[in-house]
Amino acid sequence: MSKRDYYEVLGVAKTASESELKVAFRKLAMVHHPDRNPGDKEAEIKFKEVNEAYQCLSDGQKRAAYDRFGHAAFSQGGAGGPGFGNEFGDFMSDIFENFFGDGRGAPGGGAGRGRGGAPGRERGADLRYNLEISLEEAFAGKTETIRIPTSIACETCSGTGAKAGSKPRTCSTCGGYGRVRAAQGFFAIERTCPNCHGRGEVVDDPCPSCSGAGRVNRERTLSINVPAGVDDGLRIRLAGEGESGLRGGPAGDLYVFLSIKPHPFFQRDGADLFCRVPISMVTAALSGEITVPVIDGSQTQVRIPAGTQTAKQFRIKGKGMPVLRSREVGDLYIQVSVETPQNLTKRQRELLQEFDQSASDENHPESAGFFSKVRDFFVSGATRA
Repeated sequence: MSKRDYYEVLGVAKTASESELKVAFRKLAMVHHPDRNPGDKEAEIKFKEVNEAYQCLSDGQKRAAYDRFGHAAFSQGGAGGPGFGNEFGDFMSDIFENFFGDGRGAPGGGAGRGRGGAPGRERGADLRYNLEISLEEAFAGKTETIRIPTSIACETCSGTGAKAGSKPRTCSTCGGYGRVRAAQGFFAIERTCPNCHGRGEVVDDPCPSCSGAGRVNRERTLSINVPAGVDDGLRIRLAGEGESGLRGGPAGDLYVFLSIKPHPFFQRDGADLFCRVPISMVTAALSGEITVPVIDGSQTQVRIPAGTQTAKQFRIKGKGMPVLRSREVGDLYIQVSVETPQNLTKRQRELLQEFDQSASDENHPESAGFFSKVRDFFVSGATRA
């Protein structure tokens, strides 16, 4: 099935700014997050689709490539999510080399270079790690230790891929360039060298520890600093912490994607927090004081005035989430919900009935006003008839 247009996935125009992209991503990520849709495969697919679209369009270089080439720009992308695939990178490389090469066999004037910038060297793949944290951890920040399976440079051969006492030799077919060129009329066609498979070097006596690859699979332990104020979907890049490159090539990067667990009390909207608190009918009618939780683990008192209605909000300034890389702090909003009493005793029923018989429209102005409008509506309807 063909992929949907990334702009269509996020519901934004192609001229959307970075802030508009971020707002659209946050809204959709909250709607389709797996934690809010347990067992819903369709929501999980949409969440991944939204995340993939945002990771592409939020990166200026990738967005420019996507605007020009569409999804073809990322065919055969790396393990770190949407990225420039090998075919696209080779295609662009060929264009620049054919136009700006100095005509000495290997375009670019080099003595024959592989994709990593030196004979036989290839950059390692980017890696992705999903880290789930609590809202409290997002508030305070934390240092997280993670373990990731990855490829590291082989210690036996120091990443060369050759057995001790030997070393790789330059490929005689391509002269170390990794590609061979064939002239067809007015055009010169380049293809991957069939002898060294694009590496530029040949290992005649491979290292027994890594079988000539120059790297081995290991589990690494890394420490990640999660700053205070991070939001759901934030990406942290650790340069050079991805897979080791082939035959001494540069390592890829590690991308840590953060997700925040749903909280039992608080709902987050940017830097502001919202907390729904049920209160008794008596407290709402006669006034009172309630104790509410704060995200930093403390408590605070909220004064409830007499006659408070359901959905009334009380703002507690400076008790929300910190703004990332800023000294600003959001607010905490307490939304009350008046609870109707249940399991009444006989005497409690009698008291409520006595109150109802003695009550007037002044005691219930909102309901009295509503039903008055309803009566006027039907009277005017009958008159028109």
